[in-house]
Amino acid sequence: MSTLWLIGMMGTGKSTVGPRIGEALGADFVDLDQVIALAAGADITRIFDDEGEEGFRIRERAALETVAGSSIVVACGAGVVEDPANIETLRAHGSVAWLNAPVRVLAERVGDGGGRPMLAGDTRARLTALQRRRRKAYEAASDQRFDTEGSPGEIAREVVKWWRSTL
Repeated sequence: MSTLWLIGMMGTGKSTVGPRIGEALGADFVDLDQVIALAAGADITRIFDDEGEEGFRIRERAALETVAGSSIVVACGAGVVEDPANIETLRAHGSVAWLNAPVRVLAERVGDGGGRPMLAGDTRARLTALQRRRRKAYEAASDQRFDTEGSPGEIAREVVKWWRSTL
């Protein structure tokens, strides 16, 4: 098994579905934001406060390269696809599953966006703008798209079935 990358907007279920996929595949699950926070010794909000989005993205690229090629399931941050170098890393070191959901579902799941620096302000408006801005990058980066309005177990089964069909 190579790396199975999960990409998509905040609230699509990457961190919820990922562990289920890992368990079904007998692989470890890694949340890239946790890797970044551990390496920085600070949570994501603090990194954004101290270093801005640019500093966070530098850390994100380094974390991505650290885990690339491992036999794991990785939930990437929603903005990972905004850096073309990251897309190259994803494509070169595994398969990419794009988890997707409409903004109304994302807004329900993320609530007021607390703890998510990119959602400061009007959460629904920010989600709409970010989804519009990132959509083409998600399409370009992914091998397969999965709609995530269903249950986490159902989505995990779909991703596992697809993954196994690619081997």
